[in-house]
Amino acid sequence: MSEHTPELQLPGDMDAQEPAGAGREVELKLLTDPATLQRLLTAAVVTRNATSKGVVRRLEATYYDTPDARIARQGASLRVRRSGKQFVQTLKLAPEGSPLQRREMEARVPDIALQLDALPLSDLGAPFATLPGTELAPVFTTKIRRHIQVVEFGGAVIEVAFDEGTLSAGEKTEAVCEIELELKAGEAGALYELALSLLEQGPVRIGPQSKAERGYALAFGTSPAAEKAFATGIGPADITDEAIAKVLNACQRHVMANLMAAHHGQDPEGVHQMRVALRRLRTAISLFKKEVPASALQALGLDAKRLASALGPARNWDVFATTTIAEIERANLPGVDFAELKSATVPPRARSHESVRADLIDLECTRFLLSLGRVIERRSWRNDIGIEALAVLTQPAREFAGRGLTLLHRKALKQGHNFRKLRPTARHELRLTLKKLRYGAEFLLPLYDRDGAARKYLKRMSRLQDILGIDNDITTTQSLLREVEESTSSPQVHKAIGAITGWQGRDRIETAEALRRSWRKFIDVEPFWLD
Repeated sequence: MSEHTPELQLPGDMDAQEPAGAGREVELKLLTDPATLQRLLTAAVVTRNATSKGVVRRLEATYYDTPDARIARQGASLRVRRSGKQFVQTLKLAPEGSPLQRREMEARVPDIALQLDALPLSDLGAPFATLPGTELAPVFTTKIRRHIQVVEFGGAVIEVAFDEGTLSAGEKTEAVCEIELELKAGEAGALYELALSLLEQGPVRIGPQSKAERGYALAFGTSPAAEKAFATGIGPADITDEAIAKVLNACQRHVMANLMAAHHGQDPEGVHQMRVALRRLRTAISLFKKEVPASALQALGLDAKRLASALGPARNWDVFATTTIAEIERANLPGVDFAELKSATVPPRARSHESVRADLIDLECTRFLLSLGRVIERRSWRNDIGIEALAVLTQPAREFAGRGLTLLHRKALKQGHNFRKLRPTARHELRLTLKKLRYGAEFLLPLYDRDGAARKYLKRMSRLQDILGIDNDITTTQSLLREVEESTSSPQVHKAIGAITGWQGRDRIETAEALRRSWRKFIDVEPFWLD
């Protein structure tokens, strides 16, 4: 550790322009290949909007952490980076509120050695205020050749950094080839618009992980983790326009937080949470577009539906392979061996995940994710709507919420009429409506102060939805079993298929009465949003 006392500076103090929001980095990262990176350097959207000829820098950075990854586990990073003769120490915190925003602290230091006293870590509380300097050690390094170009685009000033280089952690290395779009002035919507323009010139995709996240994962051998939904942050004082922005922002964060886990595929929860995020987004759009029929929202809804459908087969095979077979296998049915059946599921499951990876890096997926960000940042739902819809946007969000939830509740009651006689397809449609109702209620719950009534309503609805889910899983399992059955003539596999079919037939009979009881309890509960 160096003994020199550095000069504390906020990000931007070392540059000619202040960043958007003191102490906060607003940045969108795009991944690409070396050939496309070189081509985009001279793309018209860059050269025609450039404010100068640009500059090339060689950056070398060392990232630090404790042996138990105390910094990385917070979604943060601590580094010292050399650019020419200058050394800058930076602490970046986890994104907050928006996938684009991170709070950061920077200080010039005299050399590559880490100096904890260079940054006011005590202001951040645990664990940063108590980081043990003696335990902090280099974890990985980066060597980057960066071509920087500042452009004026979409009413904003954006620093475009074309980065190519390597991450190194011991003997392990990983290539870096990416474009960073950092907002220097203006609105963040311009970042998405510039990215969409670059997408038209060559294949790029959103990089949800920072270099730090990639480097720590390389060093510690960790895989991307799945994330559950984020709170919307709406409150009783919000108008409808603000509620739409907050709900869509929470949905976007949920989608982006699971992009890498779904692509990686090692944990089935990644694909599952990605599908949940897309369903929640579709629910939000469906809820809002009834009274705010903006074309931007409708287009996003269709794109989200297509992507969720593409992820469906992988999720179905995951559930079958990791849950369905395991639950029946634990019953120790005499004379039934599931080993060959489990082996037979490996190829179709692998193919389904390969399809997921292809879909997530497809240009249409990238265009959808960038368009989602642009709509949120620009609040595009305000466009191409009539006077009545504009008036809705200025209403208290609670008034709008009550109308939207009531429509979904009534739809569920109508679909469940003559519940005993519902066919499997009708029960499935009811289940989908209940999911929308549940997500909508969770989004808008903070607008109401009837906590006890809300918990009761959500509990009964969730119970009904879960039992309907069991019924739907049985239907899905039968289609998967037919696919396996057609792929093999193994007696053991066919015997296991017969056992599962019989077991689930019994389950369907046993859940029938539970379904009817749960339905009766649901229709008796009072919606919490009604006064």
